[in-house]
Amino acid sequence: MLMDISQPQALLREYVSSESLRRHCKAVSAAMSAYAKKYSEDKDLWEAVGLLHDFDYEKYPDEHPFKGVEILKGMGYSQDVLDAILGHAVYSGVARESKMAKCLFAVDELCGFIVACALVRPERLQGLAPKSVKKRLKAKAFAAKINRDEIAQGIEELGVDGDEHIAFVISALQGISGELGL
Repeated sequence: MLMDISQPQALLREYVSSESLRRHCKAVSAAMSAYAKKYSEDKDLWEAVGLLHDFDYEKYPDEHPFKGVEILKGMGYSQDVLDAILGHAVYSGVARESKMAKCLFAVDELCGFIVACALVRPERLQGLAPKSVKKRLKAKAFAAKINRDEIAQGIEELGVDGDEHIAFVISALQGISGELGL
């Protein structure tokens, strides 16, 4: 499927007014794009999934991600995109079967956590190491709303080394640090 990234970007602008949620979607999109390149997948498609995974959250928090998937389905998005977006929410009950769905789940909470780690460092993302991220993961009071169990589950489902995964996502976010305010 060829994806024109301008449509997901327009949807994000239309549905999301919160700058922090927009930055989160961009962070997840950057990580997805990097993983698509690593796995020789459709970079634009994976980038779009990252942008759109939470686009309905602000307007429809009680129906997320179901409302967003309904909107995307009406726009003709493919079932693999819909399944990946549904699968990133554990409570949806949708299994993460594709590599794209597993990657989305594995990067979603981690991106938020890495950004939180960067925000408390003077040098932000520059020089941020997996060891430092893992140390903060153990501090339950730090970024308390981020689900550490889902971060661990995502790494396990993706079948990657935790340190390598964290380093990979940090690197992807460094590429758009300016857009993230980092």
